[in-house]
Amino acid sequence: MGILDGKVVIVTGAARGIGRGEALECARQGASVVLADFDPSPAYDVADEIIAAGGRAVVASGDVADTDFADQLVTGAVEEFGHLDALVNNAGILRDRTLVKMTDEEWDAVVRVHLRGHFAPTRAACRYWRAAQRPGRIVHTSSTSGLLGNFGQTNYGAAKAGIAAFSTIVSIEMARFDVTSNAIAPSARTRMTEPLFSAVAEAEDGFDFFDPDNIAPLVAYLCSPDAGHISGKVFGVQGDSVEIFQPYTSVAEIKAGGKRWDPADLAEQMGGLFTSSGIQPGPENMMQRMRYNVT
Repeated sequence: MGILDGKVVIVTGAARGIGRGEALECARQGASVVLADFDPSPAYDVADEIIAAGGRAVVASGDVADTDFADQLVTGAVEEFGHLDALVNNAGILRDRTLVKMTDEEWDAVVRVHLRGHFAPTRAACRYWRAAQRPGRIVHTSSTSGLLGNFGQTNYGAAKAGIAAFSTIVSIEMARFDVTSNAIAPSARTRMTEPLFSAVAEAEDGFDFFDPDNIAPLVAYLCSPDAGHISGKVFGVQGDSVEIFQPYTSVAEIKAGGKRWDPADLAEQMGGLFTSSGIQPGPENMMQRMRYNVT
């Protein structure tokens, strides 16, 4: 018996890395899985692994940012398995470059796959759940690059920050339909992130803290009925650690005494915001504040 017995889950970007682990874990927990990926060959390998273990899985090959494919992804899941219970948006790419060197194509490709690639399947799934009057679970994939910022990733970080905001708003709009929407910010060694993790060794006890399969248990839980009370949240997840991020919160204020601010007065008083909040006024590498850092 698993926490997803009888459930149907779509996982995008399911052929490799984090998505592969998520698909396998959902299947181990009893779900029938639709594996969506642009590259069908490794996706079929994952499907074969699920089926060989006694599970149910099908492959859908296409561009998750394409409206027709996203709509068919949901329709096909319902036709194949009778219903849909959860959507895991994981598909993504990297095109790292500093801003002044970044091309239009590098910006557009990353924003399209990540942000539109979350929008199109989520809209299709939410339309289905609303019409079918069924509960639903959505797990989106954000990143600390979007929540904290990371050098050389204006395209990726902007898209991932947008995904966190997107997830929050979906949670508000879909609450009355019993649909939850949460995001994760995972940290793992994958084909995309291998250069960052190449110097990170496995722990002495054999537990690989940055194994991408470590992400999957939280995702399976968030797809389950047990997590029906959790929505609109962003979780950090890596190794054996699950964290929760607090959204932007006002931590200090200065006031002009009931009148419009004069710029010269702001020049004199602005320092009070930073002093009382403990925030430094200049650029800051927020990634250095992470509990678990690969550098």
